[in-house]
Amino acid sequence: MMPAPARPTPSPRSRARSSLAVRWLLTLLLTPLACGAPQQTPPPAAGPVADQVARVSDAPVLLALGDSLTAGLGLAQSQAWPALLQTRLDAEGYRYRVVNAGVSGDTSASGLARLDWQLAQKPAIVVLELGANDGLRGLPVAHTRENLAQILSRCKAAGAQVVLAGMQVPPNMGADYSAAFRQMFPDLAAAHAVPLIPFVLAGVAGDVKLNQADGIHPTAEGQVILTETIWTHLKPLLKKSP
Repeated sequence: MMPAPARPTPSPRSRARSSLAVRWLLTLLLTPLACGAPQQTPPPAAGPVADQVARVSDAPVLLALGDSLTAGLGLAQSQAWPALLQTRLDAEGYRYRVVNAGVSGDTSASGLARLDWQLAQKPAIVVLELGANDGLRGLPVAHTRENLAQILSRCKAAGAQVVLAGMQVPPNMGADYSAAFRQMFPDLAAAHAVPLIPFVLAGVAGDVKLNQADGIHPTAEGQVILTETIWTHLKPLLKKSP
């Protein structure tokens, strides 16, 4: 049997690197991780900025529950009607916090499915803008009506006032379908005793200059008109803080 080869003696530089690596490893193991160590949160700074943050955080929630028209598809968030509505509320002296709960592609069923999570924010007012995608897909009007009815009932049961945004579909869906779809909104508003916006896209739909290339989603200018339409029907529900 051949003798085992002798191990080479580490050079001073190698020993220094090894020592440095050990110290680094011990430091890493002994230092609490940021996500697990208790953190001392500094008290909020006093002053006008802190006061403004506090006022916004505890302001009544105005929930914008909708689809891509509410989400502002193709635009910056600041150009969508919920953001424009927030600006208008602030300018008019109303203390509300608008939450944009618009999800592009949402149907009435999708909105109903996520309603519990949205109502956890305890909104004081809900602007309900759903159903357009149901109509564009030709979904049964009875199903859409039932979904919207459940949303209205559950919002009211949660203590929220609701404004229902009416919608219309293009005539190519068929005259009977279009008529039934259009009538669904005033029927729901009457049955649930909520304010109705007869057609939320009034003055915007069909105008090439006010819609994006798809002919469906408003431009920034179109969103301004949409905001004014919503404001007209929403304002009677608003309350100013004492």
